Amino acid sequence: MNQPSSPFSKQELLPQEETLEVIKQKGELFIGIPKENQYQEKRICLTPDAVNAITAHGHRVMIESGAGEGANYTDVEYTNAGAEITRDTKKVFSCPLILKVEPPSLQEIELLNPQTIVISALQIKTQSKNYFEEMAKRRLTAIAFEYIRDEDGKFPAVRSLSEIAGTAAVLIASELMSVANDGNGLMFGNISGVPPVEVVILGAGTVGEYAARSSLGLGANVKVFDNSITKLRNIQTNLKETIYTSTLQPKNLVKALKRCDVAIGAVRGKDRAPVVVSKTMVENMKTGAVIIDVSIDMGGCFETTEVTTHVKPVIEKFGVLHYGVPNIPARYPRTSTISISNIFTPYLLKIGEDGGLEHSLRFDKGLRNGLYMYHGILTNKTVGDWFDLNSSDINFLIF
Repeated sequence: MNQPSSPFSKQELLPQEETLEVIKQKGELFIGIPKENQYQEKRICLTPDAVNAITAHGHRVMIESGAGEGANYTDVEYTNAGAEITRDTKKVFSCPLILKVEPPSLQEIELLNPQTIVISALQIKTQSKNYFEEMAKRRLTAIAFEYIRDEDGKFPAVRSLSEIAGTAAVLIASELMSVANDGNGLMFGNISGVPPVEVVILGAGTVGEYAARSSLGLGANVKVFDNSITKLRNIQTNLKETIYTSTLQPKNLVKALKRCDVAIGAVRGKDRAPVVVSKTMVENMKTGAVIIDVSIDMGGCFETTEVTTHVKPVIEKFGVLHYGVPNIPARYPRTSTISISNIFTPYLLKIGEDGGLEHSLRFDKGLRNGLYMYHGILTNKTVGDWFDLNSSDINFLIF
């Protein structure tokens, strides 16, 4: 009697190893980049190269015409990179994901559709309670890029812009000392037979480190002051050079300021930068000396500094030139744009790969740290405490 033939081959009947495949739904992003309208802000979040990388992954980018002009990027470059260009501001703000350098103004928030995602700076010191209430009404989800942490727990955007600010402080001081800018005519450069320029740096953080690095590279004598011994030790290690360091002892500081040609303030505080240099100390500085107060956006660490602008950046007091422009990186918008773009691009591609921001927030603790508004619910305790608003723990909302 013939055996009935099996519909399966012998090979197919052998036990096969079971494989489970988890299919990740890739999301398509539609990113809107409006033109920055804040005074002196010339940066843009993405370079044409970054836009090219994002559109190549199947995402859409809409840019307001002229948004890149301040950083010397043309509409044609963005079009060639795959972006859509429009003159209609409302159209850009109607995109589901908005990228900005400066936080959106109250007028711009009105242009946003409900449930829009906004990624920008927060600049908590410049905001009001009403600002967050308006965001809540629109049920927005908002991420502050200065609060995003990387895998090492550091703040990449803050560090990157601090590197620029520290280096820029030295370049600006060098410009101000030339007689073309009514300076004292001294030059960085350690010219043979000429005593080097004396630079005093207050604060041994990232700004202080890069200011010291640039000063040393230009042949200056550098003295760094900070009350954190750990930071002073780190700056010596990072610079791979033994330099003069001291805690903020008045006796040592007064002596250093009397002799210096350039003083750079880069001391941060929790709410306001502490005033480290008094009016009397400034009065005793050399005529023609230059003060660059990088901490001016937090009130300044020199008692005599005032907020100035890129158009009129310097005021003179007691024969000392004071530079008090907040947002120093905006002076070099092209470099700052590339730097910010390098930080944004991997996150945007990751959000797309993960299938949207909700999934990325679930698995990326560092990105979650930057979130301060989730569907209109305030999730940042610092903001809540600062403005007396109720906040909720994001971990209870997304898990």
